[in-house]
Amino acid sequence: MSATAQKPSWLKPSLDWLLVFIPVAFALRYVPAWQNQTALFIVSALAIIPIAGWMGHATEQLAHRMGEGIGGLLNASFGNAAELIIALMALRAGHIEVVKASITGSIIGNLLLVLGVSIFAGGVKYKHQRFNKTAARSSCTALILAAIALVIPTVFHHSAAQHPGGWTPAAEQNLSLAIAIVLIATYGAMLVFSLVTHKQLFVGGEADITAAAATESTEDDDEHAAIWSVRKAVGVLLGATVMVAWVSELLVGAVEAAQHSLGVTEVFVGVIIVAIVGNAAEHSTAVTMALKNKMDLSLGIAVGSSLQIALFVAPVLVFASYAFPHRMNLEFSLPEIAAVVMAAFVTDQIAGDGESNWLEGVQLLALYLILGILFYFLPATH
Repeated sequence: MSATAQKPSWLKPSLDWLLVFIPVAFALRYVPAWQNQTALFIVSALAIIPIAGWMGHATEQLAHRMGEGIGGLLNASFGNAAELIIALMALRAGHIEVVKASITGSIIGNLLLVLGVSIFAGGVKYKHQRFNKTAARSSCTALILAAIALVIPTVFHHSAAQHPGGWTPAAEQNLSLAIAIVLIATYGAMLVFSLVTHKQLFVGGEADITAAAATESTEDDDEHAAIWSVRKAVGVLLGATVMVAWVSELLVGAVEAAQHSLGVTEVFVGVIIVAIVGNAAEHSTAVTMALKNKMDLSLGIAVGSSLQIALFVAPVLVFASYAFPHRMNLEFSLPEIAAVVMAAFVTDQIAGDGESNWLEGVQLLALYLILGILFYFLPATH
């Protein structure tokens, strides 16, 4: 026991070990003799993971300082900040397909990969794990609504295109803009519901995610154990945001070269690689909570993050695209919308009874692997 207590904190497994890739990314980008776009893509992806973790920790520290209501709002607003920044960089570079695919990938990745690993890991340790069925049902219903909303522009495109003069890019863009407004309004209503009018339903769930994350960091990392001042939290959040933006620009700049050398499409890069990179820090927290038999928190992180992507990040990207040369709409490919709908439906089925076991985790992971194989073999659209 004393040996464990004396073990230096830097020897403990940590995402911070990946910070070493930041100077490597700098060298691969700016040292002429070292330039290699594929290596830069891989190294930049690894470098973003720990920085995103610091963004999340700084947000949690601010949330802890601000109290439950404002804290919940901060987590709801900045919980997927890294994914949003990566998408904005890709949007600016004109990689619209990568941006759309990263939205799809984040949703199915959180629902199938993160929740699947969490349920499996927790289920191996505990025979049955229980969680708040009411809160889970509420979140899953909102998730299905979001999935349906993302299907509509694609249905419009395929239906209107069959009639002469029925489809125009302008009409599709206006439809996407209108749906984006509805989605973000729905997200606002959900925040009021979960943080104000019915917050008692989420006790042990979303309302406690901040506290649980703080507890986890206290147990696992001496560097993070102390409660930060507001000034330090804001400074770290701003610094990490700048670093994520810079490394994301390197990542996006190397996308085309990497996809050709690795033999994958833009859709696969967005759905699998970018989505996993942007959510990695969050993934580790969800699994840790499941191993501590806190499935309310694990489910809240996975489903809540998917909801935030669908109801907040996607609309914000549509709005932001008006500041760039290429505007983004919400029309996704048929495989993408099928993946989102299937992921939302299966998650709703598993969360409906208020308990989980390791086999359900395997089933979620199996579906994620099947969809990953689909996107790997899916030919490029152009």
